[in-house]
Amino acid sequence: AAAHRNVYLDERGEYINESSLFGHKAAGVPGSVAGMAYALEKYGTMKWVQVVAPARRLAADGFPVWYQLEQSLKEEAQELSRYPETKRIFLRNGQLYETGEIFRQPELAATLTRLMRNGWREFYEGKTARLIEASMQRTMNGQKWITLDDLKNYQVVERTPLRASYRGHEIITMPPPSSGGIALIQMLHMLESYNLKQMGFGSVASTHLKVEAMRRAFADRAHFPADPAFIKVPVTGLLARDYTAKLAATIRPDRASTSQEIRHGNPLPYESPQTTHYTVVDRAGNVVTCTTTINLSYGSKITVEGAGFLLNNEMDDFAPKPGSPNAYGLIQGEANAVGARKRPLSSMTPTIVLKNGQLWFAVGSPGGPTIINTVMQIITNIVDYDMNIQQAIDAPRLHHQWMPDRITWEPLGLAPDVLRRLQEMGHQFSNNPHYMGDAEGIQIEDKTGVRLGASDPRLDGRSVGY
Repeated sequence: AAAHRNVYLDERGEYINESSLFGHKAAGVPGSVAGMAYALEKYGTMKWVQVVAPARRLAADGFPVWYQLEQSLKEEAQELSRYPETKRIFLRNGQLYETGEIFRQPELAATLTRLMRNGWREFYEGKTARLIEASMQRTMNGQKWITLDDLKNYQVVERTPLRASYRGHEIITMPPPSSGGIALIQMLHMLESYNLKQMGFGSVASTHLKVEAMRRAFADRAHFPADPAFIKVPVTGLLARDYTAKLAATIRPDRASTSQEIRHGNPLPYESPQTTHYTVVDRAGNVVTCTTTINLSYGSKITVEGAGFLLNNEMDDFAPKPGSPNAYGLIQGEANAVGARKRPLSSMTPTIVLKNGQLWFAVGSPGGPTIINTVMQIITNIVDYDMNIQQAIDAPRLHHQWMPDRITWEPLGLAPDVLRRLQEMGHQFSNNPHYMGDAEGIQIEDKTGVRLGASDPRLDGRSVGY
């Protein structure tokens, strides 16, 4: 409730460095517990106590630190050390965890025990809520930020997913306040008029087209999507076939556009009427594809004293200073300015693809703005290039987000002659290639109906059958 447009700006209207990234004021009201409870109550078959128990057991008994977690904690040690409770729990006060050591979280186990005994509202109205408010007041000199009223008044909103088609296959994906679904569908619509399969995977022509589609979709992303409770987002206009056809018509086959010349389009107006992803298909064929986030790795770096969990830094997913880049370099406009009781724009793009009305595959990824382009490329890899889901996830990726005007690419992702030809066409590339995303998906094999689980080799996900 205390949030407002200029909350991260100084008296000159300039962004206060790191103010939306680190510390208590970077955190928005946590929604994960309420969201999980809502999904369970409406769609689930298990009891709340059954669902929480495995997490409580892991926190109490601990788990072996694996290599990637050890490296992650070491890489983030300087930032995590800023805050005593975070340093104590995640860095053992400077005695950093090594691979194979057991990491126990007794404070988190106690929090989960309270949730098991008292139900999910304990997080928003009980001792846990009081611990969150006390943590805020302890470090903000009494200034109100997340209060008991903020927690008690938090509401889950279930929204209708976006639906579209790509080469005859139905796409079901995430609506605003995520920008992911809109941008994904726009890119697929732009690409649909081209024969990507004939061009070949990784060719100059197909790479050029994908980058140009990304550039145009992200230009619209910078201007239109926001919390639909506050802004009338022109979803119908943005996804209209004639509008995306006009965007595609501006792509030159032999020359890169510049992001300076590409601006958001003019769709029909609104018509009234570190992130984690997992995908699950159960025995009955029900599918869940879920992206959940606290934004950057370890969120705001703040651990709530006595409760054992980190707070998000989701406030940086707003536009702390509209028109200026956020932590991911994304330019965002007034539509996504900070506001009380407002939900920030995200890039989440959990997506389900149907073939002949039946589940074909489902996928999603973490990775900030790269999420959207990761999911788009996996879909085209499967639909256009006949890859299975593991091949589609393994394949090299690239990313363009309109601004900054450059292509991010992966090691070994572009052949030298392809890279050289794209540069000759006017494309700009980042200096150092690096891996992006951590997609997790499941595909139903056409002939056998077998569920094929696929986990991204870039990080440390897993495929698990039961």
